[in-house]
Amino acid sequence: MPFRGWPAEALEFFDGLEADNSKTFWEANKATYQRCVRGPTEQLLEELAPEFGPGKLFRPYRDVRFSKDKSPYKTNIAAMVGETGYLSLSAGGLEVGSGMYHMAPDQLDRYRRALDDEGTGGELDALAAALGRRGMELIAHDALKTVPRGYAKDHPRADLLRRKGLAAIRHFEPAAWLGTAKARTRVADTLRATAPLRAWLAANVGPTTALPST
Repeated sequence: MPFRGWPAEALEFFDGLEADNSKTFWEANKATYQRCVRGPTEQLLEELAPEFGPGKLFRPYRDVRFSKDKSPYKTNIAAMVGETGYLSLSAGGLEVGSGMYHMAPDQLDRYRRALDDEGTGGELDALAAALGRRGMELIAHDALKTVPRGYAKDHPRADLLRRKGLAAIRHFEPAAWLGTAKARTRVADTLRATAPLRAWLAANVGPTTALPST
């Protein structure tokens, strides 16, 4: 069955989950989640895969081991699209973007060196401005309070240097088109718009070379 958007029941499901984040609510509405939330998202990922790579859904369960908030369920459905693409649907709407939200130490070192260079750093400055004009926000999982050691405090790209990752994301408010095939077009167009950022990161940062911990 082709992707035809997320029905209104998908956002209503998340509205209800935000009001009652409990196993009782989840079990009572699990069929709605499967039919209106998970099912369409899986179909969308399948249709995006030929252009952007295989998708992967995140688990709907929160890791509450080290959190004061013991709510058991995430109030959104999120997925990776290919290696660096991302989408999330919640009662608040749809978010789509891509990049390297969290960089490993070796990636972070290469990122900062590229930013410090007038050529590659200036290129990223221009990309960031272009993405902003298209309604996108640059985000990272964390940022330093000041520029990292070894870089000038008045560095022209100080804001970017402070970040420990870099991704571009666009937020779409809830609207009727979310329930149509136009949602696929919006997602694909946003991912295409972030392609220059992905290319810059691939050329100047690349994958981590650190060995996984054992």
